[in-house]
Amino acid sequence: MLMNKVEICGVNTSKLPVLSAREMRELFARLRQGDRSARDKLVSGNLRLVLSVIQRFQNRGEYVDDLFQVGCIGLMKAIDNFDLELNVRFSTYAVPMIIGEIRRYLRDNNPIRVSRSLRDVAYKALQVRDQLVAELGREPGVGEIADRLGLPRDEVVYALDAIQEPISLFEPVYHDGGDPIYVMDQVGDEHEHDGTWLEGIALRDAMRRLSEREQTIIRLRFFAGKTQMEVASEIGISQAQVSRLEKAALGRMRAHV
Repeated sequence: MLMNKVEICGVNTSKLPVLSAREMRELFARLRQGDRSARDKLVSGNLRLVLSVIQRFQNRGEYVDDLFQVGCIGLMKAIDNFDLELNVRFSTYAVPMIIGEIRRYLRDNNPIRVSRSLRDVAYKALQVRDQLVAELGREPGVGEIADRLGLPRDEVVYALDAIQEPISLFEPVYHDGGDPIYVMDQVGDEHEHDGTWLEGIALRDAMRRLSEREQTIIRLRFFAGKTQMEVASEIGISQAQVSRLEKAALGRMRAHV
């Protein structure tokens, strides 16, 4: 998916307007009085929110135009339900609704099939969630959603889990301008009793060619089964640094072996 497209769905994203806080309040006041042109201006003035949200889904293999259209539906729902009396920024209120709309779209297109009864419970829970967001001005807890539905909390959790789309191990979760950190970098190695690596003479020799810090990182990551975040905390550097050192060390080890 090309996230650097200038034109999406016929919209020139490089020329999108930006509304000031005062303009937002005035337009919402006009909208509540029945001025439909104010709604159009609110939509066009907040399309940058949609652009910022769809970048979170750039590795799902979906067309950016499709995600943009779905995100705009979430934006319009947020505009129609936003209450100035909530005393929260519109972006704070709108972003979760845009994300929710895109996630529903991705779930509907998910090749993994879930039973109709579970999907019904999950979609009712999502509808109640949107209602509670509008009423409370914050993200509700699962217990609050279950109470509104009159269902056991565990049943709601199970239904929502069942319709979650799978996440790729290669989905980036952090980027500091250098090498990105992927989901797989957050997963610890559970096979800490596997002696294959320790028994390889060539591998031990390759380990000796690494710096002390690199050896520590490799041992903690692949022998102690720790995540990069845990390693970073233990040796006192950032996770991004751990990721770069790990990749460099593994590269040298492969070349030697």
